[in-house]
Amino acid sequence: MTLVIFFLMFVMESATEKLCPLRTSIDVLEGEFFFLCYPEPRQENFQEEAYIINWYRENAGKQQLIKETHRIVSQMNFLEFWPAELSDSGNYSVTHSNGKQNFTIQKWTLNVLERNKSSCFNRNHLTTEIKNAGTGHSLKCSDLSVSENDSITWYKDCKKYENETERELNFRTLTAQDSGIYTCKIIISHEGKIYHSTNTIKLVVEEDVPEAVTLEIVGHHEEIETEIGKEEILNCTGFLGYFMQEDASLYWLINQTFPEQCTSIPENESSICEEEFKKIQLGNKFYVTRLLRIKRVTDEDMHNNFTCMLQADEITQIKIVKLKKRNTQDLPVHIFTTGMVLAVLFPFVAVAAVFICVMFRVDLVLHYRNICRRDDTLGDGKEYDAFVSYLKDCVSHIEEEREFALKTLPMILEQNFGYKLCIFERDVFPGGAIVDDIHSFIDKSRRLIIILSQNYVTDRAIYELESGLHKALVERKTKIILIEYMPITDYSFLPESLSLLPSKRVVKWKKDKSLPVNSRFWKNLRYLMPAKPTKPKGTTIIFT
Repeated sequence: MTLVIFFLMFVMESATEKLCPLRTSIDVLEGEFFFLCYPEPRQENFQEEAYIINWYRENAGKQQLIKETHRIVSQMNFLEFWPAELSDSGNYSVTHSNGKQNFTIQKWTLNVLERNKSSCFNRNHLTTEIKNAGTGHSLKCSDLSVSENDSITWYKDCKKYENETERELNFRTLTAQDSGIYTCKIIISHEGKIYHSTNTIKLVVEEDVPEAVTLEIVGHHEEIETEIGKEEILNCTGFLGYFMQEDASLYWLINQTFPEQCTSIPENESSICEEEFKKIQLGNKFYVTRLLRIKRVTDEDMHNNFTCMLQADEITQIKIVKLKKRNTQDLPVHIFTTGMVLAVLFPFVAVAAVFICVMFRVDLVLHYRNICRRDDTLGDGKEYDAFVSYLKDCVSHIEEEREFALKTLPMILEQNFGYKLCIFERDVFPGGAIVDDIHSFIDKSRRLIIILSQNYVTDRAIYELESGLHKALVERKTKIILIEYMPITDYSFLPESLSLLPSKRVVKWKKDKSLPVNSRFWKNLRYLMPAKPTKPKGTTIIFT
């Protein structure tokens, strides 16, 4: 029965996609009409079996059935809000029940944003469209309307657009003067009352078209030091330009011979295999990447040529990687003898030493930095130790995250440990181009700190994330630190390229347990930050 339901939903999806966008996280402004919906299959397609639709909202970790009121109305596959209020924020789901089993059809996270009373829009509730000058374009109004006859009014920078009442605002030829913030307002009549919903789009018209680029392999020929028996993973990434070339191919050769695919090789077999070909988009740039996995390096591999080849538009680029043995020095005799005596007489010493190094690795490194007064920031030309990226929405349960980013984080790192942070709302003067400012300040920073939560992805935050990923994975200029501020069980809302980052660069915030300045959270964060002598700006702060 479950398969039947999902198959029918798939069939109906194309007919209702415009009306019911399948989004897992939705932002809406308070005081506006809004609805949740899903593609509804026809009753007769369920083999004449009766079913009931139930809407639920999560409350204290439990699913609670939603009861209709004059404001919240259930209409089959629609849950309507007349209008939405701040208290409506939360997790929603809808189920089908045939009397025997419940089938969860879809889930949403609804974020109701506070209305900006001094403006016709909320900057946290807009999308950005970047277009080139000289081209045609259309801005589309929201689909949140009841009737095609609903009144529609367009505004530019909160000033009414004369005689523009259509669902699409058309530009035959874009110019720089067309840049601005456009808001369409839909007036809806319901049960004798007037409601409205708005949709805001920031249009950026760029006069300079990205210059033509030639596809190339990122990086040059290289020689990697390794050891016999060690696993090595060779990475090859090709830059395709500002659009994805479908005919592009990227593959490895071992002495002019194609390696086997990793999926066809048993795990226990010693061999070299080629991973799956992947496509990556970072901002407006497109890349392809492929890994070559050497499960155990042999002496023969030291004499092989590992060649990566990128081909597209009759252009071929190559990159050759060679392996060489790492130079190792023998231990002095007295150290070796002492080690042997300790190993024979006190076997537990070795176990204890390993345990201490693993468990207290962070403490040992921080202690070593403090004693040696190590400073990794000298002469690197960077102005900031870290750029802080966080969710900009001002919703009630996200205020804690905002306070953490603007107060707690700089209070500890700057006043107690001498770091210099770049926080956009605090350190960037208004009036500049946001996109350019973000790119410039990330480039001036040694680290990119991303305060990550389920609601992280907003228009500006996703650009900060993509810019940081580009510098970490491709340019190798900036290292990323992820702070998991709220527990996350599903990372599907994040860019796929984020999975290429090492998991050890994730630090988890545990609320009151992490508040003290000497807590494990702050130690782990300092461990990932560049080494820098502690220069407190004020008295030491200890939370109680």
